[in-house]
Amino acid sequence: MPDVEIIKKEYDEILNQLSSPELISDWGKFEELSKKKKALEKIIERQKAIDELKNQIKENEAILKTEQEPELVSLAEGDIKNLREKEKILRKELDELLKEDNMPGGDFASVIIEIRAGTGGEEAALFASDLYKMYSKYAASQGWSQKILDSHTTGLGGFKEIIFEVKGENAYPKMKNEGGVHRVQRIPETEKVGRVHTSTATVAVLPKPNSKDIKIRPDQIKIDVYRASGPGGQNVNKRETAVRITHLPTGMVVASQSERNQLQNKENALAILSARLLEKKEQEEQSKTAGNRKIQIGAAKRAEKIRTYNFPQDRVTDHRIKKSWHNIEEIMEGRIDKIVEALQKIEN
Repeated sequence: MPDVEIIKKEYDEILNQLSSPELISDWGKFEELSKKKKALEKIIERQKAIDELKNQIKENEAILKTEQEPELVSLAEGDIKNLREKEKILRKELDELLKEDNMPGGDFASVIIEIRAGTGGEEAALFASDLYKMYSKYAASQGWSQKILDSHTTGLGGFKEIIFEVKGENAYPKMKNEGGVHRVQRIPETEKVGRVHTSTATVAVLPKPNSKDIKIRPDQIKIDVYRASGPGGQNVNKRETAVRITHLPTGMVVASQSERNQLQNKENALAILSARLLEKKEQEEQSKTAGNRKIQIGAAKRAEKIRTYNFPQDRVTDHRIKKSWHNIEEIMEGRIDKIVEALQKIEN
């Protein structure tokens, strides 16, 4: 975890770079430095607030040593208790910010989310669509921008697969615990007898790396272009705008056909590829150190069953923290703040 004094020096260096006239012509670098400056400011502000609380605690401790009046002593003791509670909260926030800053790519303002239908046929595809709508509405409530990178729909409006990007402050810290297998228990629209079915969908949450985290050389990839297809496989575009990229060293294949522009689809596919390569890299690193630490929530693995959405009982249960919430319709409308916060609290 980085030292706050080192961060202050880095912050001063960034301020000097931002004041350079030459930087105006390099918008990408300017944007990256501005984002880093904002993240470092949060850390420095927390440390400053902690230092101020420490000074107030010392002042109250000095009163306890010299003051004889019982009422004033009681007030000073109460102040010390409150100040230490505030310091404890700020230290937790600071530790979390330092963890985020120490991760590759900073605070991961961009996150790529992959949702795939699992077991359950058409009902699983409809559930995947419901999960996408839930996350999309939550992202909108957070003020995050959204962009679909690739999708494959079914005849009834479900998704076999949808990959989309959300971008905004704290997107990764808030979304990272959503990865895993989501299970739904409900009576499907296609059910005639009224039986409750169980279906699943998988969610993967991948931080979008920048160029310094993952480098993809042109000679490492094979690019194919083809016509985009709609439900049932029919061609929906007369031009070859869809893009498929094969990463030769790993054999990993990604594709994008959501845009009408071939160049944009290529950028989308490269974004998906870089995120998956970072995920692979981190999994390899975690497997080396897995025996050295205990993770309470888990590693948000794609195959780990994390949550059940039980419609007949109006209940959503997260199995990792053994906690349930009611009002499932509200949750499916994107009001998942309480779930996100509960997971973050346990993790912290």
